[in-house]
Amino acid sequence: MQEYKLKRGYTADMDRIYECLNESFSSEVKKEGDKFVTSYGILSSLTVWIEGKKLAVDTVSDTSVTDDELILDTNKRFRDFLYKATGYTAKERLKQAKKKVSK
Repeated sequence: MQEYKLKRGYTADMDRIYECLNESFSSEVKKEGDKFVTSYGILSSLTVWIEGKKLAVDTVSDTSVTDDELILDTNKRFRDFLYKATGYTAKERLKQAKKKVSK
């Protein structure tokens, strides 16, 4: 499970997160309690919820997939989802993760 900080102006609103999931992944998004669950490409399970004021994401990958195009497409869609949901680019998220580890 990973937690991502939301950029100022990005609300911890589950309806907004649901819309980001629908825009990024062309698969059915199910609501299970206070979490959203979907699957796409190499992600056999993608679970998203709000924990405190952070976006929590839990992924399960299907390691038997060997199609490079599908792997790249899934990774791009996942990065796009995180950008839309948090407001931070991959580079900014990496910088935050490094800062968190060094504390």
